[in-house]
Amino acid sequence: MFSITVRDHIMIAHSFRGEVFGPAQRLHGATFLVDATFRREQLDDDNIVVDIGLATRELAAVVSELNYRNLDNEPDFAGVNTSTEFLAKVVADRLAERVRKGALGEGARGLAGLTVTLHESHVAWASYERTL
Repeated sequence: MFSITVRDHIMIAHSFRGEVFGPAQRLHGATFLVDATFRREQLDDDNIVVDIGLATRELAAVVSELNYRNLDNEPDFAGVNTSTEFLAKVVADRLAERVRKGALGEGARGLAGLTVTLHESHVAWASYERTL
Protein backbone atom coordinates (compact mmCIF):
# COMPACT_ATOMS: atom_id res chain seq x y z
CA MET A 1 0.00 0.00 0.00
CA PHE A 2 1.35 3.43 -0.97
CA SER A 3 0.63 6.54 1.08
CA ILE A 4 1.31 10.24 1.31
CA THR A 5 0.65 12.50 4.27
CA VAL A 6 -0.04 16.22 4.34
CA ARG A 7 -0.17 18.34 7.48
CA ASP A 8 -1.93 21.42 8.80
CA HIS A 9 -3.09 22.61 12.23
CA ILE A 10 -6.16 23.96 13.99
CA MET A 11 -6.76 25.97 17.14
CA ILE A 12 -10.14 25.50 18.77
CA ALA A 13 -11.94 26.09 22.05
CA HIS A 14 -14.40 23.62 23.56
CA SER A 15 -15.59 22.00 26.76
CA PHE A 16 -16.70 18.50 27.65
CA ARG A 17 -19.58 17.02 29.60
CA GLY A 18 -18.94 14.11 31.94
CA GLU A 19 -16.88 13.43 35.02
CA VAL A 20 -14.37 11.40 32.99
CA PHE A 21 -13.10 14.71 31.56
CA GLY A 22 -12.23 16.27 34.93
CA PRO A 23 -11.08 19.89 34.55
CA ALA A 24 -11.57 19.71 30.76
CA GLN A 25 -15.29 20.10 31.47
CA ARG A 26 -14.53 23.81 31.65
CA LEU A 27 -13.99 25.80 28.47
CA HIS A 28 -10.40 25.38 27.27
CA GLY A 29 -8.33 25.72 24.14
CA ALA A 30 -6.60 23.08 22.09
CA THR A 31 -4.13 23.24 19.23
CA PHE A 32 -3.86 20.16 17.03
CA LEU A 33 -1.41 19.18 14.34
CA VAL A 34 -3.58 17.51 11.70
CA ASP A 35 -2.14 14.80 9.45
CA ALA A 36 -4.13 13.40 6.55
CA THR A 37 -2.71 10.20 5.06
CA PHE A 38 -4.06 9.08 1.71
CA ARG A 39 -3.59 5.42 0.65
CA ARG A 40 -3.85 3.40 -2.53
CA GLU A 41 -2.68 -0.03 -3.65
CA GLN A 42 -1.23 1.07 -7.00
CA LEU A 43 0.20 4.41 -8.02
CA ASP A 44 -1.79 6.34 -10.61
CA ASP A 45 -0.67 6.97 -14.21
CA ASP A 46 1.65 9.75 -12.95
CA ASN A 47 3.21 7.41 -10.34
CA ILE A 48 1.72 9.31 -7.42
CA VAL A 49 -0.79 8.52 -4.69
CA VAL A 50 -2.60 11.86 -5.06
CA ASP A 51 -1.65 15.37 -6.09
CA ILE A 52 0.07 16.62 -2.94
CA GLY A 53 -0.76 20.24 -3.73
CA LEU A 54 -4.47 19.48 -4.03
CA ALA A 55 -4.38 17.34 -0.89
CA THR A 56 -2.70 20.17 1.03
CA ARG A 57 -5.21 22.71 -0.27
CA GLU A 58 -8.23 20.60 0.60
CA LEU A 59 -6.97 19.74 4.08
CA ALA A 60 -6.43 23.48 4.68
CA ALA A 61 -9.98 24.19 3.51
CA VAL A 62 -11.43 21.56 5.85
CA VAL A 63 -9.52 22.69 8.92
CA SER A 64 -10.29 26.35 8.19
CA GLU A 65 -13.95 25.49 8.86
CA LEU A 66 -12.95 24.62 12.46
CA ASN A 67 -10.02 26.93 13.10
CA TYR A 68 -10.38 29.67 15.73
CA ARG A 69 -13.87 28.48 16.64
CA ASN A 70 -15.49 27.68 19.95
CA LEU A 71 -16.91 24.31 18.97
CA ASP A 72 -19.45 24.56 21.80
CA ASN A 73 -21.13 27.29 19.71
CA GLU A 74 -21.11 25.43 16.38
CA PRO A 75 -24.53 24.02 15.39
CA ASP A 76 -22.91 20.90 13.84
CA PHE A 77 -21.58 19.95 17.28
CA ALA A 78 -24.52 20.85 19.52
CA GLY A 79 -24.64 18.44 22.46
CA VAL A 80 -21.51 16.56 21.29
CA ASN A 81 -18.26 16.02 23.18
CA THR A 82 -15.81 17.14 20.52
CA SER A 83 -13.03 14.79 21.62
CA THR A 84 -9.85 14.42 19.62
CA GLU A 85 -11.12 11.10 18.29
CA PHE A 86 -14.43 12.64 17.23
CA LEU A 87 -12.71 15.56 15.49
CA ALA A 88 -10.40 13.18 13.60
CA LYS A 89 -13.52 11.54 12.15
CA VAL A 90 -15.08 14.91 11.28
CA VAL A 91 -11.96 15.96 9.34
CA ALA A 92 -11.69 12.55 7.62
CA ASP A 93 -15.34 12.53 6.59
CA ARG A 94 -15.15 16.08 5.25
CA LEU A 95 -12.01 15.24 3.28
CA ALA A 96 -13.64 12.08 1.93
CA GLU A 97 -16.56 14.17 0.68
CA ARG A 98 -14.13 16.44 -1.16
CA VAL A 99 -12.48 13.39 -2.75
CA ARG A 100 -15.91 12.14 -3.80
CA LYS A 101 -16.73 15.50 -5.39
CA GLY A 102 -13.45 15.50 -7.37
CA ALA A 103 -11.67 18.33 -5.49
CA LEU A 104 -8.46 16.28 -5.31
CA GLY A 105 -8.50 15.50 -9.04
CA GLU A 106 -9.64 12.53 -11.06
CA GLY A 107 -6.62 10.49 -9.95
CA ALA A 108 -7.88 10.64 -6.37
CA ARG A 109 -10.84 8.48 -7.34
CA GLY A 110 -8.45 5.51 -7.13
CA LEU A 111 -7.67 6.12 -3.46
CA ALA A 112 -8.40 3.19 -1.18
CA GLY A 113 -8.39 4.92 2.19
CA LEU A 114 -7.69 7.89 4.35
CA THR A 115 -6.43 8.27 7.91
CA VAL A 116 -6.65 11.54 9.81
CA THR A 117 -4.53 11.96 12.93
CA LEU A 118 -4.89 14.84 15.37
CA HIS A 119 -1.83 15.33 17.56
CA GLU A 120 -2.78 16.86 20.91
CA SER A 121 0.83 17.00 22.04
CA HIS A 122 4.15 15.26 21.51
CA VAL A 123 2.91 12.34 23.65
CA ALA A 124 -0.78 11.95 22.70
CA TRP A 125 -2.75 11.73 19.46
CA ALA A 126 -5.84 10.09 18.01
CA SER A 127 -6.68 8.84 14.52
CA TYR A 128 -9.66 7.87 12.43
CA GLU A 129 -9.21 5.55 9.47
CA ARG A 130 -11.78 5.07 6.72
CA THR A 131 -12.11 3.61 3.27
CA LEU A 132 -12.77 5.77 0.24
